[in-house]
Amino acid sequence: MRSPAPLVALGLLALVPCAVAVPVSAAEGKRPRAAGKEPAPTLTRLAVPHEDRRYKTTPQGDLSLHFSLPAEWRPTDSRPAIVLFFGGGWKGGSARQFAPQCDYFASRGMVAAAADYRIKSVHGTAPDACVEDAKSAVRWLRGHARELGIDPDRIAAGGGSAGGHLAACTALVDGFDAEAEDRAISSRPNALVLFNPGLNIDELAANRDIGLDAKLAAAITPNRFIKAGAPPAIIFFGTDDPMLVGAERYVAKARPLGVRVELWTASGQPHGFFNRSPWIEATARQADLFLASLGYLDGPPTVDAPAGSELRSADPPE
Repeated sequence: MRSPAPLVALGLLALVPCAVAVPVSAAEGKRPRAAGKEPAPTLTRLAVPHEDRRYKTTPQGDLSLHFSLPAEWRPTDSRPAIVLFFGGGWKGGSARQFAPQCDYFASRGMVAAAADYRIKSVHGTAPDACVEDAKSAVRWLRGHARELGIDPDRIAAGGGSAGGHLAACTALVDGFDAEAEDRAISSRPNALVLFNPGLNIDELAANRDIGLDAKLAAAITPNRFIKAGAPPAIIFFGTDDPMLVGAERYVAKARPLGVRVELWTASGQPHGFFNRSPWIEATARQADLFLASLGYLDGPPTVDAPAGSELRSADPPE
């Protein structure tokens, strides 16, 4: 899974023009080079162990979690965990997208995993299968917490674009559970780390042909299901991303309910900005501070935000 080859991150259903070279971290914190390109950024130089675990068998194939583990990890630990879902409009993409972030969070003491899930280009599936798989991944982590050295009450979910949408669905949207799974084990994460997620899918489906009928789009729209008690969330967006409006509406609805949410924006940046330097570092650092405030991490971040990567706290419009 830790291939050094770069991949292209697709925006959510190609709703915005965004073809971004995604930095892919190699094992042992090395910086691989792609022909004719600058070295892909990494977020830590510390070597972290890697391990893949199958979390689900589907009619279309097996799905795995690709773990980055803290250097001092033991199965008897009780560490916070994070699972990250790649972007690609539910059609494409690869778990390699979040290898740098997984390695970084592991270097900070978390059990971190980048998740496979079914996508249309490989498995011929629709977005409802993606939501089901994301819930399965969180449920599997919690159900295997003892053997993974995880605290089942400190599991964060996150992701980029369509993957951010899936993470938000695990926290907010009811249903879409795999039939064979033990639903007594919750599939809801305890915190959210979202990189330009799709939060207003119903509006997007109404205004563009994104391949979803209105009923399914409404059923998987996180903004429709925000309620008191929802997990704390941090959300990152570029100000030139038209999907930012979904996050602004999320904030406007969540805060009056007492739900903690931070919205951070990068001025003049498009969809997918977080995949490249200096924003990969800036967003990882701010996510670190957020997770530390929840008691998931100790001490200051170990990644610096480069010059020219200021993130601004954004409040909803009046």
